[in-house]
Amino acid sequence: MQYTSEVVEQAVEALSGFPGIGRRTALRLVMHLLKRPDMEVARMAEALLKLKTDLFVCKICNNVSDGETCQVCSNPARESSLICVVEDYSDQMAIESTGQYRGVYHILGGLISPMDGIGPEDIHVNSLLKRAEDGSVNEVIMALSATVEGDTTMYYLARKLKDYGVKTSCIARGIAVGGEIEYADEITLARSLQQRTPYSV
Repeated sequence: MQYTSEVVEQAVEALSGFPGIGRRTALRLVMHLLKRPDMEVARMAEALLKLKTDLFVCKICNNVSDGETCQVCSNPARESSLICVVEDYSDQMAIESTGQYRGVYHILGGLISPMDGIGPEDIHVNSLLKRAEDGSVNEVIMALSATVEGDTTMYYLARKLKDYGVKTSCIARGIAVGGEIEYADEITLARSLQQRTPYSV
């Protein structure tokens, strides 16, 4: 593809780095942005920049936050003895949108995948175990995708948490095998949480 402007080409290159965005789609987005008012594009650029400059990672659950502690962890009305473990922020958002869960979360930031060279030390496992150490955690719900990596991670976590006497459960398999949590509808997610089953190793 030939470009008449290096600026346009650089913008296409930047946008095509996003998941699911090819070069043609990126070019359409660039053409759309060129037609928008300057202030609108400036606000968009500022919002994107703030993702890297003004965003925190919660020191308790590893969720993205506007402060050192996220809104869920700092909410005294949440049940802190119940932790729902998810792979990433989008999964937490999906579960939170059901309005059925009143506990707190723990964001792993990935799944154990030996094939990809990702071990327990590469995700937020140790911080979860530290939360379980003091005896204030009664149950850990593992809401991970129904994939080989998700099952591997659940098995590892259940074995580790067993040492602390923490009850472990996993969401009911209303989620299709191979399915991703973030793409499940709210009713299916809510029922999966309510009908969670004990996870034993």
